Amino acid sequence: MATKLGIIGGGVMAEAILSRLLQQKMFEPVEVIISEPAPERRSLLAERYGVTLTMDNHLAMTATTVLLAVKPQVFAAVVSGLQQESDLTMAHLPLVLSILAGTPLSKLEAGFPGCPVVRAMPNTPATVGAAITAIAPGQRTESQHLAIAEQIFGAIGEVVHVPEALLDAVTGLSGSGPAYVALMVEALSDGGVAVGLPRDIATKLAIQTLKGTAQLLQETGLHPGELKNQVTSPGGTTIAGVAALEKSGLRSALIEAVKAATTRSQELGR
Repeated sequence: MATKLGIIGGGVMAEAILSRLLQQKMFEPVEVIISEPAPERRSLLAERYGVTLTMDNHLAMTATTVLLAVKPQVFAAVVSGLQQESDLTMAHLPLVLSILAGTPLSKLEAGFPGCPVVRAMPNTPATVGAAITAIAPGQRTESQHLAIAEQIFGAIGEVVHVPEALLDAVTGLSGSGPAYVALMVEALSDGGVAVGLPRDIATKLAIQTLKGTAQLLQETGLHPGELKNQVTSPGGTTIAGVAALEKSGLRSALIEAVKAATTRSQELGR
């Protein structure tokens, strides 16, 4: 059977995407080949998913669609190795989907000459099908290529379209955002323990509070400030907590986190 999906890089995000694609029967294991240098990861992925594993990036490039999922710092080495083995020719120009942080379309298209390229930024909730992925098309990308990108990234969650100039900002907000939220859950849980709650109960309360609030905002379309106002009554407990958060600079800290991560994404692309 022909190879339909090639993945260069077998890390956590690549595995998250792969697992959802196989689960939804978008690809059969025999249609997938993954290039991964670490032997332990190759063994794990082969055993867990029944896909073909290789150390040869060029073999992965023989697929109809290629997911580029390596660290941005090794992009140049990957491209150089491909070009040394065999230059891409007009005989086979796969659709390249890149999830590399900070790596611009200009650099991707130079590395994969002639190929249609879509740059994407998913996030780690992909593992449970709750990701949000922003995508931006390259110069050679046509509507059918975008449709394939939407289908693949739609398997792991929601998809939005943004101009490439905003992808670094997406990286700073939603790409890095799960770490910010995890810190918030941990801090809320610690707060619960500090006032006497058992750790497991405190963590469950924190997780469900964030999950439920996000669902409420999504389903009602309420502005976050409006929901905050609904919860805070005069002289009540919630406004006392909100005042403490404002005093400690939570709002500013989160804004600065997004800005710092965005700046780092821009640096990776230089």
